Amino acid sequence: MRLAPETEPALADCVREAASARAPLAVEGNASKRAWLRPVQAARTLSTAGLAGITLYRPKELVLSARAGTPLAAIEAALAEHGQHLISEPPDLAALLGAVPATLGGTVATNLSGPRRIAWGATRDHVLGVRAVNGAGEIFASGGRVLKNVTGLDLCKLLAGSFGTLAVLSEITLKVLPAPESVGTVVVETDDPAAGVAALGQGLGSPFGVSAAAYLPQQAASSVGLAASAAVLRIEDFAASVVYRCGRLAGLLGGTVLPEAPSRALWAGLRALAPLADAADAADAAVWRLSVRPSAGPRVAALLLRAGATAWFLDWGGGLVWIAGPPSEAMHQAVTGAATGARGAWQLVRAPDGLRAAVDVIPPEPAALAAIAARVKATLDPHGILNPGRMRAGS
Repeated sequence: MRLAPETEPALADCVREAASARAPLAVEGNASKRAWLRPVQAARTLSTAGLAGITLYRPKELVLSARAGTPLAAIEAALAEHGQHLISEPPDLAALLGAVPATLGGTVATNLSGPRRIAWGATRDHVLGVRAVNGAGEIFASGGRVLKNVTGLDLCKLLAGSFGTLAVLSEITLKVLPAPESVGTVVVETDDPAAGVAALGQGLGSPFGVSAAAYLPQQAASSVGLAASAAVLRIEDFAASVVYRCGRLAGLLGGTVLPEAPSRALWAGLRALAPLADAADAADAAVWRLSVRPSAGPRVAALLLRAGATAWFLDWGGGLVWIAGPPSEAMHQAVTGAATGARGAWQLVRAPDGLRAAVDVIPPEPAALAAIAARVKATLDPHGILNPGRMRAGS
């Protein structure tokens, strides 16, 4: 049964009725991320797709509010008309997950951020306010519509990344920024991932304002139009500044400069995870993302290649490892072992339902943190009806 309310009060009614019946709800927008983390066992699906539309946009104040079911593409199109953009460059994973385009609510609920996160922060850092419905069917608000506000507890960051397990987002207010006039990319060709990550670190530490930094092995490089394995570093600004700073950074790193059009195509491809989506066995592969310190990225990737990984690349200066490989428990154990050995974390982004239900899809929490999380869950979703089991079995 699919519930698709078109107003916030109707959304609250749906949750209240489910809470009264103790009936679990699978909470989603367009279901673009249904394959991420664990499968939810629920007879009813609560979709926010009917809650669509921009409710406030003040370009001069750099603030936009939209209902949770608003397609991300519609928001980006509205911003582009005024020369603005979403700061954290959230990716749309439709090509990878084989799903419909993403919504704003799903993007915030997963705290999904793209290549610009390394320089400008995560999606949650740019959420000014939210409206939502908790697991008891109560409507609440947190934050506001201005850059500085003191309207109670900051629940925005708590809900961002909670995957719909604490509340159902109904409206989100974001800070936005002017889009850059021009884009350039410095390309440092190397088939040594460690040398590539060293170049990324040098570029990020330079005064030239790098806004994205990734290392691409041969397969990944080919998927975004490059001829060879390379470290790639993006600079965004007005045209004359981009030309000057790219030239200086290329001289510093011994690289070449990729012009405007191919630069935009390259980063659009990485934002959509083209290196994984374009892999020959992408239709069958499982996909993981690992967060480690940048210097550990190449070593982790090497371990997983030996374990059977079929496609990979490094984003966020080497600290975000994207891996595709066989959808098996053995491969998953290799991923979790590599991440744990590097004192990092992992998420299972895509896999068959059987694997997703059988393994931990995110790292186990220490007992103290698990106790806090349980109390938060009990407060916001007292009957445990919102996306039960999505992040961890039994919760």
